Amino acid sequence: MAVHIRLRRMGTTKRPYYRIVAADSRRARNGRFLEILGTYNPLPKPAVIELAEDKLTKWLDSGAEPSDTVGTLLAQVGFTQKYNRAKKGEDVTALAINKTIKERPKKTRRMKKASVASAEAAQ
Repeated sequence: MAVHIRLRRMGTTKRPYYRIVAADSRRARNGRFLEILGTYNPLPKPAVIELAEDKLTKWLDSGAEPSDTVGTLLAQVGFTQKYNRAKKGEDVTALAINKTIKERPKKTRRMKKASVASAEAAQ
């Protein structure tokens, strides 16, 4: 059984809230899962992430693979760095995991045109 760590959508229409879960890769996105590993709420600015580090570490040690989105979220809060250092045997007591992530600003048409124009001017 291939286990993936992925997001499970919760909440109402246009008010998403996600659980980070360990699930069999053959199951549907919102189907049966094995264990809840945390939550991700993208609505507040900055977005809020809560993780159960011990459960997440247990699943990663047993071979579970995070999805692309979950991998990005784990890297942004600093869990990936802490996990890799702990796996090497280094001291990780000083490393703290952030509870929020800073979202990058959305690019508008005006910003895209300005970046293209500046790239052309540089050439």
